[in-house]
Amino acid sequence: MNQTFMKEKKILPLVLSMALPMVVSMAVNSLYNIIDSYFIAKLSEDAMTALSLVFPAQNIITSVAVGFGVGINAAIAFFLGAKEQKTADLAASQGVFFNLIHGVLLTILGLLGMKSFLSMYTTNTNVLSLALTYANLVFLFAPVVTVGITYEKIFQAIGWMKETMVCMLVGFVTNIILDPLLIFGIGPFPKWGIWGAAFATGSGQVLTLVAYFIFYYRKPRVVHITVADCKPDASILKRLYGVGIPATLNMALPSFLISVLNAILAGFSETYVMVLGVYYKLQTFIYLSATGIVQGIRPLVGYNYGAGEGKRVRKIYATGLVLTVFLMVLGTTLSWIMPERLFGLFTTNATTLSLGVEALHIISIGFIVSAISVTTCGALEGIGMGLPSLMISLLRYSIVIMPAAFVLSRIFGATGVWMAFPIAETITGIASYIIWCKKRKSFIMVS
Repeated sequence: MNQTFMKEKKILPLVLSMALPMVVSMAVNSLYNIIDSYFIAKLSEDAMTALSLVFPAQNIITSVAVGFGVGINAAIAFFLGAKEQKTADLAASQGVFFNLIHGVLLTILGLLGMKSFLSMYTTNTNVLSLALTYANLVFLFAPVVTVGITYEKIFQAIGWMKETMVCMLVGFVTNIILDPLLIFGIGPFPKWGIWGAAFATGSGQVLTLVAYFIFYYRKPRVVHITVADCKPDASILKRLYGVGIPATLNMALPSFLISVLNAILAGFSETYVMVLGVYYKLQTFIYLSATGIVQGIRPLVGYNYGAGEGKRVRKIYATGLVLTVFLMVLGTTLSWIMPERLFGLFTTNATTLSLGVEALHIISIGFIVSAISVTTCGALEGIGMGLPSLMISLLRYSIVIMPAAFVLSRIFGATGVWMAFPIAETITGIASYIIWCKKRKSFIMVS
């Protein structure tokens, strides 16, 4: 199949054709946790708190899979742009194999370490029991998740955006149907409570992977995944991990941040922990939509960079930034005109609802400027510059926000934690644009 449309088609239609299916896909993907949270919140606030505590650890699975997948995505797009088909095949095959290994290791670590991890944040035996019930099953599906996300990134690298969207929809529809049936025991289905939510999510992930297999084996293949090509190749792995490790850290940093903020907020009340957990469900929906834009432009950036089209790389970045800003404006608007309805999906407690509205109002101030760092990280990963991307994420999720949250919480209480978010986004946005301006000078300029 001819992939030259990535460097020949007009940029705005090209970016939209690649990004819009990904916006839908990422929005759907974010609904996994939101749907679980919506139904689990109907059980009890303890169940919702348990889910909030598991979320950072659960997100590690996605972080490792997506992070390494970004390395696979960038490598395949680059090699296809450079007309190196065999090397692209090697990158795809070894990417699948090593992300499967990552999934198995995560299952082992998750099953062995979850009780100790959760005990750091709660002494409530009911919350701890519910959290372990959910987490132990979720981690069994880790290999399915890592392999599924690998195929997602491979599909994106070759421009199969609509196919990716369909596969994600298969999993989401499965999850949304099974969640209420298995949580509450509707009709002939067993009443499994929070365990049912985990099983529904895992079932959706399995069917998503099956859908990827069906598309891969039924369509003409742009890259070939074979057992023979799974044999480790040092140069390929260096490239995959060179982008994959920083990208994994980029993805994992929010989980680390949530754990730190949970520790700060738990000193005030477990209600604030729940508020943060609900916020991240809502924030995930907003940011994953924006990430859909980034997913769309990343293979375009990689392909054109590999083809020596530096000028197009810059234009693709600018177009992606404008689209991401639009989504962030929409997210900010929703956070101000209907915060009660958004938080009301997860709680009916008046105190929790009031605290949640306050948190959403303050945090959303930084949404728009965050578009710069989100877009810049994706573009840098697309051209294989993983370390500068990691520097931006460290600023955003660690270096600025954690000290700010700690200091401001001592002055303003829990409200100070919410104030740290827009401060970190503003500083990181400025730094991101400076980094991008410096790095783009190294692009190969071909008219």
